[in-house]
Amino acid sequence: MTKWEYFTVPLLVHATKEILDNVGMEGWELVCVVPGPTPESLVAYLKREVQDS
Repeated sequence: MTKWEYFTVPLLVHATKEILDNVGMEGWELVCVVPGPTPESLVAYLKREVQDS
């Protein structure tokens, strides 16, 4: 069975691509983006497979 770990990250509107590119390079896959606590903020939910050690 595949095991996942999850991560949330606030997205800054002026740096969204850079933030997502950085976490993508670490193996995180974007699941969804939802509104944040203020109208101009967003929160990204990401996941990646847990590697067995």
